[in-house]
Amino acid sequence: MEENLQFTHINEQGEARMVDVSKKEATERTAIAYGEIQMNKEVAAGIKNQTIKKGEVLQVARVAGIMAAKKTFELIPLCHVIALTKCVIDFSWKSDQILSVQCVTKTVGPTGVEMEALTGANIALLTIYDMCKAMDREMNISNVCLLEKSGGKSGHFISRNQEVNE
Repeated sequence: MEENLQFTHINEQGEARMVDVSKKEATERTAIAYGEIQMNKEVAAGIKNQTIKKGEVLQVARVAGIMAAKKTFELIPLCHVIALTKCVIDFSWKSDQILSVQCVTKTVGPTGVEMEALTGANIALLTIYDMCKAMDREMNISNVCLLEKSGGKSGHFISRNQEVNE
């Protein structure tokens, strides 16, 4: 027996559409995204000692991630414009050569902020790659995922991928 799947971003004629969220209740919504970048020892030391020639890598990546989260609607065609009330980008060293990023986004509104958190984390990682690529073109971005989201009709979600953050 086949299920009748309803795609929320496709109308009855099969055309792409933005979902109408005007009748949804405005609730506090939060999302946490995560990702990692693995690099060689020289790059890791340069980031830690702030000796990368292009500048202070983590501060530039933090600002880039926040800016990207705010502009998610411009990058992903069917995303809504969301007034973020919070966007925090944090970095931590998972090992000597693996740097992790966590992006927390928050709003009060009728739709979630998962895409904003994922966009912020990804762009922060890509900015690190861009600033350090002259020293290591084999850097590897991985484990990008949504760790958690809360608010809205679907409630609280905690990913099974939570252990990547530990």
